[in-house]
Amino acid sequence: MNTAITKNGLHAQAIRTAFGKTTVLHDVSLAVAPGETLVLFGPSGSGKTVLLRAIAGLDPNATGHVTIAGRDVTTAGPEGRSIGVAFQNFALYPHMSARENIASPLRARKLPEREIDEKVSAIAKLLKIDHVLAQQPRALSNGQKQRTALARALVGSPKILLMDDPLRNVDAKLRYEMRMELPRLLRRANAAAVYVTQDYREAMALGDRIAVLIDGHIVQLDDPERVYAAPASVAVARLFGDPPLNLVPCRPTLANDGLHVSVFGLDLTLSMAGALAGREAMLGLRPDSIAIFADPQPGAVAATIAAVTPLHGKVVLLLRTQAGDEILASQVGRAPETGSTIWFRPETDTALLYDTETGLLAGEARTATEEAA
Repeated sequence: MNTAITKNGLHAQAIRTAFGKTTVLHDVSLAVAPGETLVLFGPSGSGKTVLLRAIAGLDPNATGHVTIAGRDVTTAGPEGRSIGVAFQNFALYPHMSARENIASPLRARKLPEREIDEKVSAIAKLLKIDHVLAQQPRALSNGQKQRTALARALVGSPKILLMDDPLRNVDAKLRYEMRMELPRLLRRANAAAVYVTQDYREAMALGDRIAVLIDGHIVQLDDPERVYAAPASVAVARLFGDPPLNLVPCRPTLANDGLHVSVFGLDLTLSMAGALAGREAMLGLRPDSIAIFADPQPGAVAATIAAVTPLHGKVVLLLRTQAGDEILASQVGRAPETGSTIWFRPETDTALLYDTETGLLAGEARTATEEAA
């Protein structure tokens, strides 16, 4: 484990939580350095909020160890952990103004009134809510409530900052703006930050690293580019990308010039090791790595456009071959008409190969547990 993280950041080790006979977290470990944002990403029900509550000292059922800045706080309550928390449900005190909500952690520390006013004003200006400080939560918009909760979490300069999907309830425009603004705010706070989201785009935009949590296990922990380019399992691959990764059944064979797969009637050569040669596998192809042609081309397959869907400045095409195989492709520009014939060719430079039996990426040697330790 990185000694800088141990001395100055957050280290959660072997966190386990069960409700009755159901285990929600299975010995989860992670470490976050000061100034780093670790995004905890996963589907609903995977245990993300439960893990945050365990780190914050809010879950009496949790076992394991939590160390903050080199101090074991496993037995300490939330007030003894120097943690700032922002939840998606805002959790603002309804009888207090926005100013008093933000000031509440500073008052708990009995700071001088002048210092409290200065800190509250500074963070409110930074988050562009200084004009609503006198209002109570019921008079605030969802975006203003969220920024008030975030200001309250940040104002005390906590060593650890936990954010539970804080942008989920704000409108799309503000969410986009905050995705750009938050990284700067978090770097300025220099806290070890854990940010929960179910949105892979948000995870990519905000995370220095991403921990993918599925069914109470961290199944991949890496930088955003790596998680997107090489999902460690089929389960992760299905969560990253819109449209999602194409997964095409195949049985690779090894030849002198490399690993070969036969899909859509094409023989493709892959630039990867032959670990899965002769085994049932799935070829992973990103929709944007499917080249589209209006006319026949060498090495291209004819297909009918079964459906066209506009998406984020692109069009997504559902292609169906004469053999009945289907594949998703995406392209920028005007969409061909549904029912028309086009030709496509998979580009193999970014192709992935998964073991059908285990669901794991070929050649994936490191485990998430090893990376987190």
